[in-house]
Amino acid sequence: MNNNSKLITRDWLAIERTKLANERTFLAYFRTFIVFLGTGITLLKLEFFSEMKSFGYILLIISPIILIIGLMRLISVKRTIRKHYNL
Repeated sequence: MNNNSKLITRDWLAIERTKLANERTFLAYFRTFIVFLGTGITLLKLEFFSEMKSFGYILLIISPIILIIGLMRLISVKRTIRKHYNL
């Protein structure tokens, strides 16, 4: 007999809320990645921001790091949920 059959509806819904919160957190990381990437490209492409090119490069370097952190966290929390609840 596995843990799934022992869970009552309230517990099952709590697990689903945790999964959705994990996905929502990843989407926040992804939005931040997109904003940093877009801002970095904009700073590099527009002549008006020529004095801020170094900041644009910094944003371009940081943006994939943010995405990787978000992906690692998403996978880690998914594994923890599966392991803890034997899903």
